[in-house]
Amino acid sequence: MTAKNSKRLLPSTSMLAAFDAAARTGSFTAAAKELSLTQGAISRQITALEQQLSITLFQRHKQTIALTEVGKLYAKEIHGALSHIRSATLNVMTNPTGGVLNLAILPMFGSRWLMPRLPDFLAKNPKITINTISKLSPFDFSFEDIHCAIHFGQENWAHAHCSFLMSEETIPVCSPKFFNETGLAKATNICASLIDQPLLHISTRPDDWQQWFEEHLIEAHNLDAQSKAKQGMHFEQFSIATNAAIAGLGVALLPKFLIENELVRNELMIICKQPLSSQKGYYLVTPNDKQDYAPVTAFKEWLEATLANEKGK
Repeated sequence: MTAKNSKRLLPSTSMLAAFDAAARTGSFTAAAKELSLTQGAISRQITALEQQLSITLFQRHKQTIALTEVGKLYAKEIHGALSHIRSATLNVMTNPTGGVLNLAILPMFGSRWLMPRLPDFLAKNPKITINTISKLSPFDFSFEDIHCAIHFGQENWAHAHCSFLMSEETIPVCSPKFFNETGLAKATNICASLIDQPLLHISTRPDDWQQWFEEHLIEAHNLDAQSKAKQGMHFEQFSIATNAAIAGLGVALLPKFLIENELVRNELMIICKQPLSSQKGYYLVTPNDKQDYAPVTAFKEWLEATLANEKGK
């Protein structure tokens, strides 16, 4: 490859930053504001990039722009590359002898399970800095500056490796006051009577109650019961559903290990011991290009050792 061709394949970072900002915002004006440049400067940078690549990246329509198909593909790759550069720069600036671990976590898992144990990891890895961001569902790592994620589901994340961490036991719970005032305490079959109680749902697991009733109590042909199992309040996060159950708003299906404190304090009680069977579990998900990143390796090894130690107790 000649020096001329090599230079053509390495556009300047100013061109790429302008293109990335315009692709994300869908506007030269918004990109200019983000980068503290003029709209004309953004336009010139992107035009120069198109000329260097001999490719049209944007279709211009009066005051609007739209990525071409090849522009969409290029935008995805460039955004990922710039994210890696920003992460690497932050890494050497803030922790030149260690590393930065950007971790996506499920909010309740992070606050209830991970955070109380995290001081141990930091004590054993003092040169690693952890930054966390909450994510409730799978996402595209190529568009996020994230090194790994803790995910609940199945081992099916595209372009990433899933390491199984643990399963969970999800059980029906409510407040003691709700249990007594609704007559559940006097019910002959407490579990069966739950179908007539207000049920609290988690938006990321919308079918849990229906599956629980079908597994333990309800015949498939009982359409009325199936309909009731889907009714009730819906919450985006476990923490809010937990507080709703404590407040006496209904019965919730919650992971037992995440509500241990509420059970000990008698804010919640287990109504019946039949858990919800699930093929899902908690996984540490690492994009394929981050598996050998030292902070990720250290975090994975610590997670596995911590879980093995607690399981052995």
